[in-house]
Parts: sequence; C-alpha cells; structure tokens
Amino acid sequence: MTTSQAFAQQDDGDRSEVSDWERFGVDTSKPHSARIYDYWLGGKTNFAPDRAMGEAIGQAIPGIRTMAKENRAFQGRAVRHLVREQGIRQFLDLGTGIPTSPNTHDIAQAIAPETRVVYVDNDPIVLAHARALMVGDPSGRTSYIHADLGRSEELLADPALTSTLDLEQPVGLLLIAVLMLIADEDDPWGKVAALRDALPSGSCIALTHPTQDFDPEAVRRVEESARQGGMTLVPRTREQVARFFDGWELLEPGVSPVMSWLPDGELTADPETAYYWSGVARKK
Repeated sequence: MTTSQAFAQQDDGDRSEVSDWERFGVDTSKPHSARIYDYWLGGKTNFAPDRAMGEAIGQAIPGIRTMAKENRAFQGRAVRHLVREQGIRQFLDLGTGIPTSPNTHDIAQAIAPETRVVYVDNDPIVLAHARALMVGDPSGRTSYIHADLGRSEELLADPALTSTLDLEQPVGLLLIAVLMLIADEDDPWGKVAALRDALPSGSCIALTHPTQDFDPEAVRRVEESARQGGMTLVPRTREQVARFFDGWELLEPGVSPVMSWLPDGELTADPETAYYWSGVARKK
C-alpha cells in the first residue's frame, strides 16, 4: 500500500468519532503533527491519516517511537532544570500537542506549585483535551490558547496569556519539536526572535528540532512522506538550530543530541540514534 492510498482509507472505528470532531472544525482528512506524535506515544487521539503518516515515517525511521519518547524525556529534564536551577516560575509552551502525562505544569508544579503555564497549539482537538485535562495545582495557574506561534504580537497580547503570565518576570519558552513545521521561506528564525525579544532578562528558551545530520537518507524519505501527506516538515542542521538561540547564553552542554542533554543517568545507546538536536539558552 502506498502512503497516498493509506491516507485515503479510514478505519470503521474512526467514523463516528470523526463526525463528532468535524462538527468542531477539526480537519480529520489530513494528518496533523500533534496527532501523529500522539500515535507514536501510544495515545488514542488520532485518526487514519495520522496513523498512516506515522507509519510512513516509521518505515523510513524504524526507531521513531523511541525518538518521540526521548524528545518527551528531554522536555521533562529541561523543565525541571529551568525550575530548579534557573528559578523559572512561568512557562509558555508553544506547540503543546495532545496532553500526555506528565505535562509541563505537572513537572514544574511538582517542584514549585505556584508555577504558571500557558499552552499554545493550533489544533482544536488539543484545545478540547487541554481544557479538560490540563488543570494544575491551585497554587499556580494553567491556560490554553488556540493560536499560531507565527503571530507573536497577537499571541503575547492574548488576554489568556496576559492574565496568566507576567511578562515583566522571567519566562521559560518551550519549543519542543514544533519549528520543523515552519518552512525556511516563512522565516522561523525571525518568528522565534520576535518571541525572544519580547521576554525579559532571565528568561530561558528550550527547544528540540529534528535533523538530517545523523542519517540524511532516512530523513529525506521522511520529508517526502510528509509532502505526500500535505505536511510541511523541515529538518535542520546543527548550525541552523543554533541560530534559534542567537544572542542568548547557551547553557551547558550547548546544542546537543536530545538524548545527551543532561541525561538522568549513564547513556546506554548512541545519542545520535535519536535524530533531534536540543538546547537551552538564557537571556542575560
């Protein structure tokens, strides 16, 4: 079966659920990154096109599910580091995805219950799940915004954000496996710079990004599968990823394979088997 044929199919078990979601404006005919990621992590909030794309990518990169879990593990380590070592007490999590425990607020509020978190995504399914499931410690606060990270001025002025976060105080900006969805011609570096510039001294940025550096041919096949499914997916080199941190102080160990950024224990596998770069930086 070709990828295109797989996208054209729809499992019988999906049909009633699809019709329910379509009433809320969810396009279930095309794969969406949040739902593909949910599929790789073993979730249930995904449809036939999402699974088809997930399988197509899995054929090119058989270890993709492990990579997704490593990417998620980095998020946990980065959030804990920002709370404990950098004193961050508020987070802006862009490209949230389907809620998968532990979420950012679970991790941060387990250390500092007063931590505030704003989640941002552009999939109505994420919105519905986030509002139902992302309820944090009453000492802190969580909010969800349905928005596009490319419109930074609108995002930063959103009442849900301004009533939750104090942009005069340091913010932890999370961009976990989301920037690959923005094509080069749409200037993802400029979009990230606009967000960085709006944050005060002491703020931090943590991000991950898929790369072709470790297996160019496999990642090329993934790009082709994404194009067939109508998705933008742009892997980037270490140098291109480093540009997202321009002007900020990179924290040790710098731009690193996602598995080797401050691992919890001794690594038992080659870190380049997970095709993501990662890093955390601080605004002076």
